[in-house]
Amino acid sequence: MIVVAGEALIDLVPQGTGPLAALTPALGGGPYNTAVALGRLGSPTAFCSRVSRDAFGEALLERLRASGVDVSPVRRGPEPTTLAVATVDADGSAAYSFYVEGTADRLFTAPAALPPGTRALSFGTCSLVLEPGASAYEGLLHESAARGLFTALDPNIRAGLIPDPDAYRARFASWLPSVSLLKLSAEDAEWLGGTPREWLAAGPAAVVVTRGAQGLTAYTRDGGVHEVPGERVEVADTIGTGDTVNAALLHGLAERDALGARALAALGPREWTALLGFAARAAAVTCSRPGAEPPWAHELRP
Repeated sequence: MIVVAGEALIDLVPQGTGPLAALTPALGGGPYNTAVALGRLGSPTAFCSRVSRDAFGEALLERLRASGVDVSPVRRGPEPTTLAVATVDADGSAAYSFYVEGTADRLFTAPAALPPGTRALSFGTCSLVLEPGASAYEGLLHESAARGLFTALDPNIRAGLIPDPDAYRARFASWLPSVSLLKLSAEDAEWLGGTPREWLAAGPAAVVVTRGAQGLTAYTRDGGVHEVPGERVEVADTIGTGDTVNAALLHGLAERDALGARALAALGPREWTALLGFAARAAAVTCSRPGAEPPWAHELRP
């Protein structure tokens, strides 16, 4: 079982151009998209969050169930669902502004116990920024690592939500000793101001950097650098693409029985190339259709 911990929200995606373009609600949030993608790929997955009881919250949970995700760890609240207004550039890249005050997911508290058979946890995005929930997710990350569970982190930087960048960078550094796999975009890496080698020295067994159409690169503690190009595809938008990469990496590691720091470190060049290639194919499918629509397993079979 892979548990994904973090926010579920509503992306308001513009239909057309201009400041008054109609906005269409889409189910989203980085951790949420990762859970949906994992479920569609066939990995036993659970979602750990706090979700509103409003109509958006009901729709968020229904999609998780339809994707095969266990929602029993989800707690509910009367507060509204977080909204993220997306702006999509001509190349399909998305940027966001957020409406987060008083929303349900900010009041997350860690569960008393994780689902039976939990092998790995995945964290990231807004949930590690917005208090008081951020501290609860942070505590769950450290506690899980201390218990020997595999942990994955995608910071998925949303600069508009971070009032003190230096404080966030220091907090990010404090997470790394508890992280098995760090995945981040090249833009995230530039904003954080570090290097894969520096992050590896702080804790993770591997760091994967996504570079959009240029592909993915994995860095490992033994000095290995493993690269694959991006898959060529007509891009509708990039919403949920990095989250799909997260899911594909975790799914591929689970299939290889490599959800452990030692097993991850033992992967060779051929295995890394296959794993990254699978993630690139999954990301290309998500890019090819509007909104965060990760692929199902059958869409990635040769």
